[in-house]
Formats: sequence, C-alpha cells, structure tokens
Amino acid sequence: MTDIPAQAPLRRNLGVAFLTLLASSGTLVCCVLPAVMVALGAGAALAGLVTAVPQLVWLSEHKAGVFGIASAMLAISGVLLWRARRLPCPSDPSLARACTRLRTASVVLWWAAAVCMLVGATFAFVLPALV
Repeated sequence: MTDIPAQAPLRRNLGVAFLTLLASSGTLVCCVLPAVMVALGAGAALAGLVTAVPQLVWLSEHKAGVFGIASAMLAISGVLLWRARRLPCPSDPSLARACTRLRTASVVLWWAAAVCMLVGATFAFVLPALV
C-alpha cells in the first residue's frame, strides 16, 4: 500500500503520539509505581523489583528530567495534532476511514499520555509536598 501525501502527517503524528505515551508512562514507572506499592504494603515486593530492575532508582532520582522530557514530547505532539486536525482525508471511502481512524487513534493516545503525565506529576510532586 502506498502512502498518500495527505496521510503522511497523520502517520507521523500517530508515531509521535505513541512515543509521547511511552515517555509519559515512564513517569508512572518512576513515581506512581513505587508509591502505590508502598501504600498497598508491598514494600518487600518493591525492594525485589528494584533489585531486578535497578533502572527504576535512576528514574526516580532524575524525575525532574523524566518529567521535562515527557512534557516536551507531550507539547510537541499536541502541536502536531492541532496542526493536522484539518488536513484533508482522501476521497476514496476506505482511505478516508483509515485517515479518520488514524486521527482518532492519535488523539486518544495523546489524551492517555496527558493523563499518565498528570497522575505521575501528582505522585511525584504534589503528594510529597502535602505530607
């Protein structure tokens, strides 16, 4: 299947949205996962997880950088989605449906990434300030 010029930005936006979701889910791993495990009384399981995956400690130590990168990716992705929102879809009905699905998937992924980011920021920065 060949790319139609109008669909190329949508494919790029879907890829950027996916990478944004991946970066923002890193905020969940660095900050939400440890807090939830300790709150549920699974401190020993968290210790075992940190032993098996020592990179979790690095993510937690550098949470400002993790959140900075995830925020930048979220902003870039949002701008790309906003700019592509009115791009024309092909006139062929099957390609038009594919175009619409790509747009919908990109927006859903972006909102999922935004929610991950907000939950992670709450656990990393807001809740510790309250305690």
